[in-house]
Amino acid sequence: MNVYEKLMNVQAQLKAPKSQYNSFGKYNYRSCEDILEGLKPILAAEKATLTLTDNVVQIGDRFYLTATATFIDAEKGEKIQVSAFAREDETKKGMDLAQVTGSVSSYARKYALNGLFCIDDTKDSDATNTHGKDKKETVAIPPDLKGSDAPKGLTEGQVKRLFAIAFGAGYKTDKVKADILAKYKVTEVAALTKEQYDHVCEAYEKLKK
Repeated sequence: MNVYEKLMNVQAQLKAPKSQYNSFGKYNYRSCEDILEGLKPILAAEKATLTLTDNVVQIGDRFYLTATATFIDAEKGEKIQVSAFAREDETKKGMDLAQVTGSVSSYARKYALNGLFCIDDTKDSDATNTHGKDKKETVAIPPDLKGSDAPKGLTEGQVKRLFAIAFGAGYKTDKVKADILAKYKVTEVAALTKEQYDHVCEAYEKLKK
């Protein structure tokens, strides 16, 4: 059995119910710890292990924490990795700096685990919910700038930065991409003009405040 077959078995068996309750927002959610608790006996049975690591990266003028979940076949040493981004809230009230970093790490690790083990969190409001800011299903992207004379075409770094900013505001890549393609009538995010790109980034930045 190779590492992909083992991962497939773990994905099929994993149960990670939303056992936590947020009394402020009145919703149930699952934490990173809930996922890990459900994983441990399955990993042991499949003779596999999991590691979680964090790394700080700079995108534009912002710093993000990247969490990487690595699934390892304990018998053959083969690996599969998935990473997720999160940015610290500079104005997080009621927490010291260590607590802020810890909460961002948990948030990023949770979404790395979601990607690795196919956990669907589309309708899940988690512990770092912005309490009202992400009730909207669609971000208010500025008016279409199709009349602009600016040349189209973003770099790979600009596209990654846009998705990272949106992720920090609580919006997943697939949702962001769909909203942008529908709003600006382009076939890919990289086809935006620089002016459109700046407006979209600014819109998501405001949602994080």
